[in-house]
Order: sequence, then C-alpha cells, then structure tokens
Amino acid sequence: MAGSRRGWKALRDMTVRHRRHAGLMRGALTLFLLATAALAGPRADVIDRILAVVGHELITLSDTTAAFKLGLVPPPAPGTDRIRATLDALISRQLELAEANRYQPPEPPPAEIDARLEAVRSRAETPQMFAAALAEAGLSEEQLRLRLRDDLRIEAFLAQRFGSTRQPSEQELQDYYRLHQADYTTAGAVRAFAEVRDAIQAQVTAAQRAALINEWLEGLRRRAEIADLYVTAR
Repeated sequence: MAGSRRGWKALRDMTVRHRRHAGLMRGALTLFLLATAALAGPRADVIDRILAVVGHELITLSDTTAAFKLGLVPPPAPGTDRIRATLDALISRQLELAEANRYQPPEPPPAEIDARLEAVRSRAETPQMFAAALAEAGLSEEQLRLRLRDDLRIEAFLAQRFGSTRQPSEQELQDYYRLHQADYTTAGAVRAFAEVRDAIQAQVTAAQRAALINEWLEGLRRRAEIADLYVTAR
C-alpha cells in the first residue's frame, strides 16, 4: 500500500514538473518571438517577420500581404490599420481551420477549387499582374490552390455547425424593416414589407449566423494559445 502511494506521488510530481517545463518552454518561445519581432520591426531591409503564433502555426507579414493583395480576406474598413485587420482575419481563419481539421468536413470537389482559383485570378487585370502578385506574396499557384481548398473546407465545416440557425419570427422581420426603411426606399418611396420580406429574412438570418460564429470564435480565442506580436504603429 505504501509503495503504491509512493508510486502515485512520484507520478504526480513528474506530471507537475512536465507541465512546468512545458509552460516555461512556451514562455521562452513567446519571449524569443517577441524579441525577434521587436528587433526586426525598425529595419528597412527585413523581408519577412512573424506577426502571430496560433498554436504551433506562424502567421507572417508575407501571409498578410498575400491575403490582402489576392483578396483572400474581407477588405479592411476605411481608415483602419490594414495589417491589423488582415492579421485578425488570419488568426480567426487559423482557429477555424484547426477546428475543421478536427471534424474532417467533406473534401471539396476539384471543380469548386478551380472556380475559386479562377475567381482570384480574374481580380488581376492581366495574367502577368496575377503572376506578379503571387511572386510578391511569395506563393506558387499550387500553394494558393491549397489555401483555397482549405477555405472551402472551413466553409463546409461552418455550414455543418451553424447551418440550422433559428428562423427569425415575423415580429423580428417587421422590426428590422422599420429600423432599416432607408435601405428599402426607391425614388423617395418606401417599398412595401411584402415586397422585401424574403430579402429581410435572408439578411436577418445571415446576421444571426454571423453573431453565433463570432461568439464561437471568441471562445476559441480565449482557449487557444495565441502570441500576437504585431504592434499597431502610432
């Protein structure tokens, strides 16, 4: 019995030491990355630098450049810090991708990946400009294709998880209509509720779904190990 207790105590002490060691290693890594980012920040000749670490995945300055220039994230609001907004979107995407990888949504058909790639390519005025944008972002076309594949997997996962949101009540639709009548005014005349009801239902449902996803993402951020190394310029 005494030997059993000593064995459990030794195991417990070993576990505590392991957790402390792991915590010290994570802290040392974060401090190293912070120091590296701080040293790299002012230099004009730095090609790339780490902006964030999400779990074990790095997000670099070139990642934000690629996402912005190729239109892979929503455009930042006017007057906001472009890098900050793009980095936040990429952090959220990495959290979503990690969850998608856990649940393994269906693999997107090659035709869907082709269509998404063509949509990105069509944003450039010429094939040469598209190739230049890829080169500036440090991406090959195959790497971009893999990125778009993961985007489709994330969308499939979110559709599975949040696809059956509560349908808004008729009262909620009417309240939305009254609060947003300017959006349904043409040539000074407000369109009848019956004419725009379906559009309002789609908008309210989309807003509810977005709110659920944002709440879920906030929970993921609280639980995840994220080292955000970007300091907004003042």
